[in-house]
Amino acid sequence: MTAPAMPEDRAEAVGVYKAILKRIVDNRPSGTRQRLAIALGKNRSFISQITNPTYDVPIPARHVETIFEVCHFTAEERRQFMAAFARAHPRRVTLVSAKGDVRLVTVKLPDLGDANRNRLVDELMADIAQRIARIVKE
Repeated sequence: MTAPAMPEDRAEAVGVYKAILKRIVDNRPSGTRQRLAIALGKNRSFISQITNPTYDVPIPARHVETIFEVCHFTAEERRQFMAAFARAHPRRVTLVSAKGDVRLVTVKLPDLGDANRNRLVDELMADIAQRIARIVKE
């Protein structure tokens, strides 16, 4: 039987998969972080935290599939990320492939000509989607 991971071991393991995510996001077109924030219903600061390997804040398992879709992970990138995620969170890895419970829907909206108003509408749409999901799950 192996000893439980020490906190610094866990932080290091979390840093490994976050480094993979950071590399992938950095190699995607500009706007990927914003699209990811909208898809997850989070602020861009949350995206900065989950893509920074120096922060040991883990990525919630429920967000992994959405991250894969929005960031267009290749099969190899997905395999590498999931191997690192499983090392960091052996008990949570089974939650990742609950693929049937979420899906990504793209909605095209007019550009309002104002970044702040566009962001507000994007956040509103994400909020509506989250509320629908909660209603459906009840």
